[in-house]
Amino acid sequence: MTRFSQAALDALMPMHVVIGPTGHIVSAGPTISRLCAQGNFVGRRLAEVFELRKPQVHDARMDSLRALAGERLLLQLRQAPRTQFKGILVPAVGDASLLLNLSFGIGAMAAVQDHDLNNADFAPTDLTIEMLYLHEAKRVLDGEFRRVNARLESSRDKAHFQAMTDALTGLRNRRAMEAELALAIEARTHFSLFQVDLDLFKQINDTLGHAAGDRVLEVAAKRMLANTRDVDIVTRVGGDEFVILGIGLIERDRLAKFATELISDLERPIDFEGQDCHISASIGFTISTIYKSPDADQMMADADAALYAVKRAGRGHALVFDPKQHGADIVTAAE
Repeated sequence: MTRFSQAALDALMPMHVVIGPTGHIVSAGPTISRLCAQGNFVGRRLAEVFELRKPQVHDARMDSLRALAGERLLLQLRQAPRTQFKGILVPAVGDASLLLNLSFGIGAMAAVQDHDLNNADFAPTDLTIEMLYLHEAKRVLDGEFRRVNARLESSRDKAHFQAMTDALTGLRNRRAMEAELALAIEARTHFSLFQVDLDLFKQINDTLGHAAGDRVLEVAAKRMLANTRDVDIVTRVGGDEFVILGIGLIERDRLAKFATELISDLERPIDFEGQDCHISASIGFTISTIYKSPDADQMMADADAALYAVKRAGRGHALVFDPKQHGADIVTAAE
């Protein structure tokens, strides 16, 4: 009967173990040898290297092992990471040796990662290679899906940002203001709501052109941001119309001081190509705490009513809406 060389066994069954007549390991395939980190286990008894989990035997003498020939075995390395194997024992031809061939079974991917294995560690006919290809393909696809999703998320975030942002000033726009106002009301947050119109802006547009008007709007937006806190929300809702949400800002003396300082800052000259542009501001505002149940549309209308009362009174001032009088109570810069 033909016997196979060690090289042939290594190529066909890189995870084989040959057990000699005395129960000691006499040779092993290259892959199973790599898995035993304690070094060369040739010369040691099989039971010292592997624990036979199924079927269980009282001892691992050769008579007991020969009785398991042809059966499906479940073995486990005794050393960490205690890798499990499926195996089958067959008697060798011409002597009393046993040939044990091992495979990882369903735990192949974990074993490959634990022991840093690759295609070269398996027989070309081993289905584990197919699993490795599938795993690698899945890893590549997962990575590509993550990159695509990241690009989509980035595009979506960018589109959302653009949809909520005023292109000229970089402030949030009317859509963003309405969303923030609704959130503040839903969260029952105390806040003040300012409507700000730039006085004299139309004259600058008409006399110096839209480029000058754009410059004024950009500078005005920066000055509004400089006069507000990080928690406040500054939005441009129209040509020269702005809305500010003062989160937690509800004390009238603080509101008057804020409005006064903002108007004063906006009245500082704005340079455009060597020419000073002069504007002022009219401000109407209301406070969430004066309402039993704040309503966004009502508060906007009330702040707007206060704003137009300012314009009728001569501009360049701030008025707070007074619901008791169904009108506006003046809080001017002079106060």
